[in-house]
Amino acid sequence: MSAPSRTFTVRNVQLLRALFAAVAALMITFSSDHSAAVGLSVFSGFAIATALVMLLSVWLVFPAGSRWPAVVVGLLSVAAGMATGIPVWRTNDVFFIVVGAWALATGLTELLAGIRARRIGTDPTARDSIIIGSFGILLAVLLWVIPAGFTHDYTIKEAGTFELTGIILGVGMLGGYAALVAVFLGIAGLTPQKADAVAPASVPAESGDAR
Repeated sequence: MSAPSRTFTVRNVQLLRALFAAVAALMITFSSDHSAAVGLSVFSGFAIATALVMLLSVWLVFPAGSRWPAVVVGLLSVAAGMATGIPVWRTNDVFFIVVGAWALATGLTELLAGIRARRIGTDPTARDSIIIGSFGILLAVLLWVIPAGFTHDYTIKEAGTFELTGIILGVGMLGGYAALVAVFLGIAGLTPQKADAVAPASVPAESGDAR
């Protein structure tokens, strides 16, 4: 008798992460305020929601020996989310330091886990981990390249003069990262896996043996 199939799978993890990333991207995109307070507020919710998904997946999805990436990403995310959830800490410097450090640490974790899994050849989601990890590292680099004190005034005809600042760019980068993660993991979660295609083919064979 075959073991019962899991009700919570890697695909569910991908779709939940995509959902939370999409919410974060939409909140930033449709907000006219790209201050550190707003950016860190959105990031805090996104990071804690992601942490809950990853930590639950440790017991519900991943087998022993493959759990460490989810544990590390989950713990890093909950720590970053709780730190940025404190209103008095929501400053420009905290945004660039904490979000950048989180992006680099979780990005490296997923990238290394994906490379290791691809080398072993047993994890069909290795490519997804590599790409998501690369997105995180890219976000960290962009956040640390942008000068925190950057300001630039520009004028749009018939609209007026506006000020572009480092924090506006940083929060925008976070929104762009969240959008990329949402799209990529959404596609990955909705794409049929090889195991799904093979499973139905085994049904006739089992029926034939029962005869």
